Parts: sequence; C-alpha cells; structure tokens
Amino acid sequence: MSQLRFFQFKSCGPWWFVLLAVTVLSSCAGPTLREGDSAQGKASWYGERHHGRKTASGELFNMNQMTAAHRTLAFGTWVRVRNLRNSKEVRVRINDRGPFAKDRIIDLSREAARQLDMIQNGEALVEVSVERPE
Repeated sequence: MSQLRFFQFKSCGPWWFVLLAVTVLSSCAGPTLREGDSAQGKASWYGERHHGRKTASGELFNMNQMTAAHRTLAFGTWVRVRNLRNSKEVRVRINDRGPFAKDRIIDLSREAARQLDMIQNGEALVEVSVERPE
C-alpha cells in the first residue's frame, strides 16, 4: 500500500510558511472598518524618524501632511479622527500600514497629532470614523 500524501511542505519551499504567517497575522488585525463605520481606541503618531521614507502605499511619508497608517483600510481612504479628551478633530488620508503596537488603532502624521493636541502625550484616546467617498 502506498501512503497518500495530500501536501508536501518540502516541495513548496518557504511559501507555505509565508501563507501561514499571513493567515495568522491577518486574524490579529482587529475588526475591519467600512465606510460609515467608526471605532474607538488609542492613536499614536510618527514623525521625523520616518520623514522622507517610503510608506506601504509607495508614496514618501511627509510628517507635515494630514496622513495616517491603518492596518486594514484601503490606501486613499479618508477618515475623521476625534480626540475624545478635547473634542478636536482632523481629517486624514490613509497612506501607510500600522500601527504595530497591539493596543493602538491608528498612527497619525506629526501634523495631524499636533492639530489634535496629542504631541506631548504621544498618544490619545480617539474615535476614528470612515468617511463616505465624495
């Protein structure tokens, strides 16, 4: 009797590991937001260290623009971010992936963080609302 082999990991090289990693990591991304949805959580910001570097979307990061990183929203999506402590709001465009800290829902550019008055604290409790396309 010959053994039945449904799948040989050796024949796939490293690709089986990549597929497994993507599957596992995508389950950690949290709930997917769609237009009209909102979520509350912590926001953080990033600036000088990443200024001028390529974002996940391929464009260069500019800490002085109104942009943000989100784990699942499509690049080019516009979201409204409201600081729940002081009610200040900004509108930012998603152009990067992140945040990579587990307890955060969005990473903002330095300018967006400045307008929300969260530079000094480094993070803030926010509400993120996905805007409908115009």
